[in-house]
Order: sequence, then structure tokens, then C-alpha cells
Amino acid sequence: MPFYSQLKFWRTADRSRTIDNLLALRKSLQSSIPRRTLVDTLLLATWNLRDFDSNKFKHGPRLPESFFYIAEVISAFDLVALQEVNRNLAPFKKLMHILGNNWSYITTDVTEGRSGNGERMTFVYDTRKVWFEKMAGEIVLPKSALIEGNEQFARSPYIVSFQSGWFKFNLCTVHLYYGSTSGTAYQRRVAEIAEIGKFLAKRAARENLNVILLGDLNIVKPDDDTMTALKKSGFIVPESLVLPTNMLANRYYDQIAFLCKDDELELGDSDQNAGVFNLFNSIYRPGDTEIYHKITTRNAQWPGTAEARTAYFREKWRTWQMSDHLPLWIELKINFADKYLKHIQGKRG
Repeated sequence: MPFYSQLKFWRTADRSRTIDNLLALRKSLQSSIPRRTLVDTLLLATWNLRDFDSNKFKHGPRLPESFFYIAEVISAFDLVALQEVNRNLAPFKKLMHILGNNWSYITTDVTEGRSGNGERMTFVYDTRKVWFEKMAGEIVLPKSALIEGNEQFARSPYIVSFQSGWFKFNLCTVHLYYGSTSGTAYQRRVAEIAEIGKFLAKRAARENLNVILLGDLNIVKPDDDTMTALKKSGFIVPESLVLPTNMLANRYYDQIAFLCKDDELELGDSDQNAGVFNLFNSIYRPGDTEIYHKITTRNAQWPGTAEARTAYFREKWRTWQMSDHLPLWIELKINFADKYLKHIQGKRG
């Protein structure tokens, strides 16, 4: 669990509000996400953590309490892929400090250029449960596979080898091209999804690997060409993960897709073993608008009327405190001991 000791030094009003919210958030997480286990399951998640934490859009910066809420959500899982971690790692290291010494991270350098947006791809994981298998790299396409004939990915995908329990896997996180839902920009969007799928499928076949592709793929909807491009390479997206992942519940941008060896992809036995966690049921609720308006009066973007402030708070302000994306997660089995023993049963040494 995160370390809360800093809170005792806060002003009474801030401490009280933050603790009330943390308790509500913890209760919601406990009722929505399976309990973490020591050896049987892996809780894997992906979360686009909006513009963390540059404040270049001037809706922030994030309040100190938001770092605790983000840490609380991350700590409900074992391994989380984060997108939109910004160039300056100081805020991210502040988040890691709250998570504590059992947690570690692996991150890329930023992708330079306008499309790169100064972002990093980052994995955060509990070292008691997940270990880094000493392989990591950003994916660069060969000349024969360049997008639209001459382009690399807008933001370089990042692939890392991990193991948890018996399960060894290569995990590739992406924040693919957004573009548009029509025209040339849309075709670029589809092409990036197709190329990362083909690249990983070839590697999985060549090296006999389990590959998981996750992150912000900017999938439009389940029956769209963007999803077709992903599945064409053989990736499986469990039906339980075909869910809207944005705050307004009308976009399917984030995905977790699998290309695994036979009998090595098993979902957990929990009644709910995959889903989207809506953190805004517990924190930064519309009824909190005026509280945060008073706290952040220096933010010149607050509208002048109560009705307009509520809309701004709901649709914009709180998304730069947490995100406009919701965490997408899945529970996977990682204990194959019985299966292995049965496989070797009767074999001679």
C-alpha cells in the first residue's frame, strides 16, 4: 500500500478531505478489483495518465492530494503501463516515493518532435511480484515497414521482458497516433496499429514468445478498422476487455491484447477478472466543484458561473488532476505448477 505519513503534516482541512477521499477510493477499489495474491495471479493494468505532469495546458498543476489518489489506484495492481509521463521526471519520482521501496519502474527517454509530445512510456511494478528479465527496448521499424513509406511511429513503442510466477512475457506499451476518424490522418492511425501488430507477431513467432500489447492504441470502436488492424496479426482481445475507457464512456482507445503460446494465457477465476475502474465515483465528483474552485483560485480558467464551473470541473479540470482515461485491467493466472507436474508425470529421467 502507499505510504501516507506525509499527510500528518498537512493543514487540517486538506488532510481531512484527502483522507476521506482515500478511504472512499480504497473501498471502491476493494469492491471492483480482485485482491492481489502472492503466487496465483497477476493484476495487469494500463493507464494513460494525462500529461503527467507538465501543466502546459494551464489547468493544473496537480494538487498534492492527486499524487496520493494516483498512487492508490496503481497500488491495486501488480504491474501498470503508464502513458504520457512527461520529460521532467520529478513529479513521477514524487509518485514513486509515495508508492514505496517495493515498487520500481522502467521508462523510456522522450520521443522528440511534435508528434512525440515530450512523452515517455513507463512500466511501474511491484518487485515482490514481478521481475525484470533484463531485456528492454524502443521499437524502430525497418525501412521496408515504415508507415506510409517513410514514417516511424509518432511515439516509439516500448517492449520489456517480465516474469511473474511461472508466466514469462514480453510487454509492449504504446501511445499510437491519434489523428482523426476519417481521411489521411485516420489512415495513419490504422497503419500504426497494423504495423505494431505485424512487428510483434513476427517476433513472437520467431522467438516463441508470449507477447502482450497494451496502452493507448486509439482504437475507435470494436467494429472499426482500427480494431480489425489489431486483430489481423493474430492478437486476441478478450471480450471482457472490449470496454470504453474514457471518462465519458464512449471511446475504446485503450486496449490489452494477447499473442500467447498454447495454454499460457489463462484469465483469473475471480467473478470479475477484467474491467475498467471508474475512479471518479470516489474522488473529484461534480459535487466537489466549489471546494476545488476555492482551493485553486489562481487557475484563471475557472468560469464565472456555478453551472459553467461544474461543467469545467467535470469535463476538463479533474482530467488534468487524474486523467481523461480510466485504468483498464485484467487478472491473469501465473501459477502453472499443477499443469507442469501433470505434463512431466510418468516421464523417465
